[in-house]
Amino acid sequence: MSRQPRDKTMTIDEVVGELRSGMTIGIGGWGPRRKPMALVRAILRSDLTDLTLVTWGGADVGLLTRAGKVRKLVYAFVSLDSVPLEPNFQRARQTGTIPEVVELDEGMFQTGLRAAAQRLPFLPMRAGLGSDVLVNNPHIKTVTSPYAGPDGPEELVAVPAMELDVALVHMNRADKHGNATYLGPDPYFDDLFCMAAERAYVTCEQIVDTAGLTVDAPVQRLLLSRMMVSGVVETPHGAHFTTCTPDYERDERFQKAYAAAAGGSDEDWAAFEQKFLSGDEAAYQAAVRAFAEEEKR
Repeated sequence: MSRQPRDKTMTIDEVVGELRSGMTIGIGGWGPRRKPMALVRAILRSDLTDLTLVTWGGADVGLLTRAGKVRKLVYAFVSLDSVPLEPNFQRARQTGTIPEVVELDEGMFQTGLRAAAQRLPFLPMRAGLGSDVLVNNPHIKTVTSPYAGPDGPEELVAVPAMELDVALVHMNRADKHGNATYLGPDPYFDDLFCMAAERAYVTCEQIVDTAGLTVDAPVQRLLLSRMMVSGVVETPHGAHFTTCTPDYERDERFQKAYAAAAGGSDEDWAAFEQKFLSGDEAAYQAAVRAFAEEEKR
């Protein structure tokens, strides 16, 4: 592909081609909201394995754990919102098919990303003290503050940096250089994922001229700068079936079908995979459109 200087546009397959088995991959978004699902599906089609996932999880976790791609999962929750517990994740936890899990308080998860983004080995915080998070994760240590308060030195949790090899996020708009903006109500910490990673790849609904990034949104929603981003991919509906507000909301009918198949028999899941996940991204989007038409009848 011919590119101009600073042109970081890529294809989905080019991004996945730069990933390697054994990597630690941070996946942005929030549960069933603005997930880079086109990239998740591409990983699903690849021969990548032995991955460590770091995520506020949703169907990204469900799909990749069901496929046996995940060696270690670091998460604060895994949910589909209207389906409280992601069924493929539930199955994986109940059958013990994820070799290693690290479940963190949401504040601790964010602090670990902040530490990595600042290139610090850890950051201190109070959350987690006296909880089973420390019991179940003995690798997380405590430190004593060097500054004594009125009650003496304070013990704090030393949240380790969540260093990422790669971050994958989805945004509403981006330019070819990697500057990117969100148009919905929340940034979902995607900037922290990108800053915590050695390399970050952004999928977006539309690539526009740089000047167009603030046409539909105030400048403070310009969340990612080109300095954070290694590659950008235009993927319309690339967050499906999660939200990408205001471009589209979560596809609840499709999510219901996904959850039913994931929570059903092996044959149910195999049929879902064959129908929706056996081809490339274009085939997936075509199958989704056909599904939507069937639901209207």
